[in-house]
Amino acid sequence: GGFILGFAFQESLGNLAAGLMLLLNAPFKVGDFVEAAGTAGVIQEMNLMATTLTTPDNKKILVPNNNIWGGNIVNYSALDTRRVDMTVGISYTANIGTAIGVIKKVIGSTELALKDPEAVVEVVAMADSSVNLVVRTWVNTADYWAVFFSLQRNIKESLDANNIEIPFPQMDVHHHGFPQQS
Repeated sequence: GGFILGFAFQESLGNLAAGLMLLLNAPFKVGDFVEAAGTAGVIQEMNLMATTLTTPDNKKILVPNNNIWGGNIVNYSALDTRRVDMTVGISYTANIGTAIGVIKKVIGSTELALKDPEAVVEVVAMADSSVNLVVRTWVNTADYWAVFFSLQRNIKESLDANNIEIPFPQMDVHHHGFPQQS
């Protein structure tokens, strides 16, 4: 009985110590969107024992503080700006310069995309079925998802309008017949 009680008490002390560390170091505050202890969500409440998050699909999760303090904490709300990163694959027959120009024009016409620092669109890989372009632009943190979704749609539509193919992975299968046995 005493062993179980001691073990439970040790767990509580661990949560209490972690809660104090979180309060002193303040890696996040109520309202921040974070990823910690394998969970992503908005911080709703913090106390010495646990932290309550609400996930993007509106689930309320209570996470013991020692689980949070014992791992990486990613705070997506901590800084004023974030970079939107995406990869766009174009066909090997497409003109790379034209494709880059089309994508930069889309970014330039995206109102919420920041002009400084300047967006980057460059070849990042020669993949099996496509030439992959990395697309990077900076946004205010609050505008991240609006810009991300807008760019996805508008880049696709603009590449289509300019007859720049976005290929899908393909595999050629060659069948070689076996000789007839007599």
